[in-house]
Amino acid sequence: MIKKRGKQTVKLESKPKIITTTSIVGPKEAKGPLKDYFDIKLKDELNGEDSYEKTESYMIYTAIMESIKKANLQQEDIDYLVTGDLLNQLTASSFAVRAIDIPYLGIYGACSTMTESLSLASMLIDGGFANYAIAATSSHFVSAERQFRFPLEYGAQRAVTSQWTVTGAGSMLLGKEGNYPYVTHVTIGKVKDYGITDSNNMGAAMAPAAVDTIKQHFQDTGRTPNYYDLIATGDLGKVGMDITNELLKEYGYDVKKNYTDCGYEIFYRDEEGVNAGGSGCGCSAVVDCGYIYKNMLSGKLKKVLLVSTGALLSTTSSLQGESIPGIAHAVAVEY
Repeated sequence: MIKKRGKQTVKLESKPKIITTTSIVGPKEAKGPLKDYFDIKLKDELNGEDSYEKTESYMIYTAIMESIKKANLQQEDIDYLVTGDLLNQLTASSFAVRAIDIPYLGIYGACSTMTESLSLASMLIDGGFANYAIAATSSHFVSAERQFRFPLEYGAQRAVTSQWTVTGAGSMLLGKEGNYPYVTHVTIGKVKDYGITDSNNMGAAMAPAAVDTIKQHFQDTGRTPNYYDLIATGDLGKVGMDITNELLKEYGYDVKKNYTDCGYEIFYRDEEGVNAGGSGCGCSAVVDCGYIYKNMLSGKLKKVLLVSTGALLSTTSSLQGESIPGIAHAVAVEY
């Protein structure tokens, strides 16, 4: 039976269940407005490691292992692990999972990795290829800054449109059975590039991809914005969120009353340095695995559309003056 709906959406007939989640955040995120929803909070950016990259690997390892532990399962029960991060050659993820005895699929979707990994893990289960699968991702403020922008010691002035990379990791363990929030639809996004070249304005670069995926999800499923209690993009921040609102209106979709952005919510608006909000793989990961998942378990949210957004640039492409392609993937979760 063909499960594809419309141009880009898959309907998951078996409704894979999100059995457990784990969220880990750094000290800045642990002081933010969503602090009560995170499972583990680091005391400092290094957390006893001798590099920030090792700290990021620690976070993603711990998030994965905690999710398995919460589900009362063992490593050998998990069929696939799907994860990625922002660092070169996915070193944060790959170095973490070398200590985990689970078949591994490393993916790069930039900051869209949480819903990309969740999409793939859900389809593996719905396709009958797995009983259990884990979707996970991470980012770290310092490791991302020194790879994509400047070493912190440089003291570069941050643009008004710039965002603060979230130090955090999130993990979702999916299975076939149980009374848990479940995945109903996956909409795989297309790469969109509207010519933005400013790497300090990621929100503007990624917003067109978010708009295209959300619009296509509605068209493929026949749903409207009112179907969902919450539509949450990944890390567009204030700038990208405003653009998304306006562009979706042009397509006839008014999402303002039930739409938010994880990067907009994770920090206090006036906190020094965050400017337009949060970003990074860990941004939507910890908000999805913490705030959104726990509000679904409590019944406050019943139908949510998760739309992580990613900027598919590299340090080399930016220095060559290339524009910034964007991507977004949408996952419908209901309970």
